[in-house]
Amino acid sequence: MKTWILMRGLTRESDHWGGFPALLQAQLGDAQVIALDLPGNGALYGQASPLRVPDMAESCRTALRAQGIAPPYHLLAMSLGGMVAVDWASRFPDEIAAGVLINTSLRGISPLHWRMRPGNWPWLLRLMLQWRQPLRCEEIVLRLTSRRHAAGTAPAQALLAQWQGLRETHPVSAANALRQLWAAAGYAAPSQRPKVPLLLLTSQHDGLVDTRCSQRLAQHWHTALAIHPHAGHDLPLDDGCWVAERVGAWMSDSWN
Repeated sequence: MKTWILMRGLTRESDHWGGFPALLQAQLGDAQVIALDLPGNGALYGQASPLRVPDMAESCRTALRAQGIAPPYHLLAMSLGGMVAVDWASRFPDEIAAGVLINTSLRGISPLHWRMRPGNWPWLLRLMLQWRQPLRCEEIVLRLTSRRHAAGTAPAQALLAQWQGLRETHPVSAANALRQLWAAAGYAAPSQRPKVPLLLLTSQHDGLVDTRCSQRLAQHWHTALAIHPHAGHDLPLDDGCWVAERVGAWMSDSWN
């Protein structure tokens, strides 16, 4: 049985995957799907987020060992989680069978204004200033990460209510948000491509991170790439079926 480890991005937790793990499970069949929280997020919100991506990877490795879940692992990760996956696969390739990176970016491959579109910087400032207002914060996050859930619609309101509940149950601190942002900004691409099979997925209309980050990374590392025509940054949220199908097709093509 293959073990798939899911990791999300800045300040987001395992429950933010929503129904995606079930979609991936249905697509892959005989597989174990586990969503991990990065330190400082979700059930680990009381921990201080590491200032370095490699330390986040070490936390994930330790958590899996503590649960008795042995490698090799298949990683599926987005944004900051994608950086953790890259570091993990680079330093411990024997532990990783394959990796799927969603809308991630790396210093040294893409410029800063691609990694975080400048038009979003004022929104990020608003987010930090309103950090103690759960609903307002989640409204900003949804605006930045989704093109499917239009503001004011019933689906968006239902999703915001769920996210507000998660924020209130597992209140990520502003300090941890800044520590994660620091770690993401400072993590640079390894000198060599990780020696594991990789698939990159990106959104053509990602409003947060320029899709050229994934495109350039795929060119630099000569990896497989699939581009969604209209989803936002949170690709599993906007079209989880598409993500699961792309992963399933890639697995079939690569291992058959």
